[in-house]
Amino acid sequence: MDILTDETKRFLTATAPDHDEVQVEMAAYAAEHGFPIIGPEAGGVLRFLAQLAGATRLFEFGSGFGYSATWFAKGMTDEAELFLTEHDPEELDMARDFLERAGLADRTTFLEGDALELVESVDCEFDLVLFDHQKHRYAEAFDVIRDRVAVGGIVVADNVMRGPIDFGALVEWGDGTAQALDGTNDDTRGIAAYLDAVRADPRYETIVLPVGNGLAVSSRLE
Repeated sequence: MDILTDETKRFLTATAPDHDEVQVEMAAYAAEHGFPIIGPEAGGVLRFLAQLAGATRLFEFGSGFGYSATWFAKGMTDEAELFLTEHDPEELDMARDFLERAGLADRTTFLEGDALELVESVDCEFDLVLFDHQKHRYAEAFDVIRDRVAVGGIVVADNVMRGPIDFGALVEWGDGTAQALDGTNDDTRGIAAYLDAVRADPRYETIVLPVGNGLAVSSRLE
């Protein structure tokens, strides 16, 4: 299911921020190899959110080869710390190379393995968190970090409207037409479980933005 009209997609593309030189290479690699990235439309949102939050610490659950981190970093200070996680060692090596050339490697920690385990090794609060790993584990990941996000911090979940999910089923679940998601895949049920969990926490306020593959943006209020 297409969540945006062709006209809307053209307009978002036309008004999105430009890639820098390293991001041009990253986007070209993604296009050549069919690797899903958030793109500049959603990337501009990540940069904007980082600026709004005054973010100094970012933790990503699933970083791929580092594309989304470059957008977050554009909105963060030069002293900001980035924690990238990836289970694929080749992709993590690519992230090291790309972020080195982007001038970001000296403030980035590259962690290989399961993000839900790796986050326990980082002893600090986070101003920004990105969920872009296994969709059926988003709710579990939120449970792990919900108390570790600083007040005023932001949690972003990607692929809540498009990707390995049944968006039509999510729409019916969301508006109450369907009470359950029986027959859908684990990722669809995982997105629903995540939205239930983050919206039920009174400390967080959540909105969904229909850019890229759909971003659920949650701000910690208290």
